[in-house]
Amino acid sequence: MKGKGLSHKLENDLIIRAAMGERTSMVPVWFMRQAGRSLPEYRAVRKRGSILDTIQDPQLSAEITLQPVRRYGVDAAILYSDIIVPAFAVGFGIEVVEGRGPVIKDPFRSKDDLTRLRNLEPETDTPYVIETIKILVEELNIPLIGFAGAPFTVASYLIEGGPSRTYVKTKSLMRLNPALWHQLMDRLTSLAIASLESQITAGAAMFQLFDSWVGILSPSEYREMVAPHSNAVFHRLAHLDVPSIHFGVGTASLLEQMANSGCTVVGVDDRTGLDDAYRITKGKVALQGNLDPVNILIGAEAALSESEKVLSSSAISPGYIFNLGHGIFPESDPEVIKTVVDLVHEKGASIREGTPKP
Repeated sequence: MKGKGLSHKLENDLIIRAAMGERTSMVPVWFMRQAGRSLPEYRAVRKRGSILDTIQDPQLSAEITLQPVRRYGVDAAILYSDIIVPAFAVGFGIEVVEGRGPVIKDPFRSKDDLTRLRNLEPETDTPYVIETIKILVEELNIPLIGFAGAPFTVASYLIEGGPSRTYVKTKSLMRLNPALWHQLMDRLTSLAIASLESQITAGAAMFQLFDSWVGILSPSEYREMVAPHSNAVFHRLAHLDVPSIHFGVGTASLLEQMANSGCTVVGVDDRTGLDDAYRITKGKVALQGNLDPVNILIGAEAALSESEKVLSSSAISPGYIFNLGHGIFPESDPEVIKTVVDLVHEKGASIREGTPKP
């Protein structure tokens, strides 16, 4: 498979082939949040102030994207950006506060707020993202992963005004005013599609849709209120012919629906075993995951031992990408992360082959 976002210069396309369901000779590996605060070289170069200021500097964003590739030898780079960039770029009024995350000055409350979510025009609204990707595809010989926030997760930030434990405002809008909810989700779906299409056109070889908080919903509510919008992202981008990953946290009860979204890979968090995920998704998609990132904090011994268990449980899935069950914690030791990458590359395939397949 050679999608429109896949550079002809790639020397290592393991992750592309695994994402399309191929059993590869080596297990490809990358990590969510592999670029960022866990790396001393990141802290040395990042601009002061908001992450959004850094994202708007293409040369610096490209350098930050490349840092974990150089240090760890991972099989894919992921664009240094943020899921709220499209909403920020159209002027909704968002800031990213260190240690807290996205904060919205005037949260979404009524139909009038829909006017604050105009269509994204990437060439004029996010030219810095496009330029960062163009720089990266000239430097990389591995795939670059683009990404966007899924409509539900972005909606939860806009409605709650920031991170939440209860999501009471989000659920209130969803349940008390479903018509407005779907209008909001339609707008956010369009933002995600426009952003991802521009990333792929610029050179991203695949993409991941992050739906980090969707695990708070029941399967029936997800089916009615969220799936049509998330699925639309994958279906509208299918003509670009690049692999796609659908990821969420706490999604054991949603994995079957996610596997039917139009993606080629489902990301599995560390609360669900990969063998269980395979049975739930019925082998329709490749799997990605799912080492508990806390194991990195515990140390090399736990990280390596638990990584071997993850690799063994992945043997049931022909297409497989090693990753964490969520992102790297900022206080993680880069040396421990490197030992995990080395284990996956050196022993991953043999560990997988040592486990009986169905």
